[in-house]
Amino acid sequence: MPFVRSHGADIYWKVEGQPGNPPLVLLNSIGTDMDLWAAALPALRRHFTVLRIDTRGHGASDAPAGDYDMAILAGDVGAAMDAAKLDAAMIAGVSLGGMIAMQLALDAPERVDGLALVCTSATMDRTAWTARVEKVRTDGVEGIVDLAMSRFLSPDFCDAQPDVAATIRRGLIDMPSEGYAGCAAAIRDMRLADRLGDIACPTLVVSGDRDTSTPFEGHGEHLVSRIPGARHIALDAAHLAPLEVPDALAAAIIDLAA
Repeated sequence: MPFVRSHGADIYWKVEGQPGNPPLVLLNSIGTDMDLWAAALPALRRHFTVLRIDTRGHGASDAPAGDYDMAILAGDVGAAMDAAKLDAAMIAGVSLGGMIAMQLALDAPERVDGLALVCTSATMDRTAWTARVEKVRTDGVEGIVDLAMSRFLSPDFCDAQPDVAATIRRGLIDMPSEGYAGCAAAIRDMRLADRLGDIACPTLVVSGDRDTSTPFEGHGEHLVSRIPGARHIALDAAHLAPLEVPDALAAAIIDLAA
């Protein structure tokens, strides 16, 4: 298993697809791991060299104690790209992954060829995320699992694919509480909204019509209006679009790269 050391943590990464294809980095949401993208991979691997990363605190990556911040999380992505010998790539991220992608585009614009910002935002409720950090550090991730699951997936998807929903729930419960809390602190403290105008790469904002966590109204609309030249597409999905509409999302990412 390939790991890279970054800011005191081992970060797990994996490369797939044909060498020589355009590079694409896929980033997961808070509470999931790189397998969030599994259903979209068959289409994406045909067009890209795909680098997937388990965000710090998630999956096989280390989960050090304490608060994380977006600059550290973006640095982890840069370290994984270095390990995979990718100078630059398109970055597609869901929720937290989209926030990290924006941070990387601002901190190291030469490394980002384009952004696919999926069900994400540059502004979240600081009070709510402060409470979530405290709840997880007190009660573990199990203390917020019902809240998270109510936003992750639409009821129709859960009814149609209960095994997938159960797998996501189990992954949440089993993840290290410090990993979740550390990333939740990064969301709480992010400072992206006032810098969006400095993002210079082609950007696609993907919203989910059933997403109650980062809906287009109040979230995606701000990204579209503030990132120069950003385009928008709405998909019939809740927060975890790569699970609910993998083919449509993959097609949108492929179109962005065309």
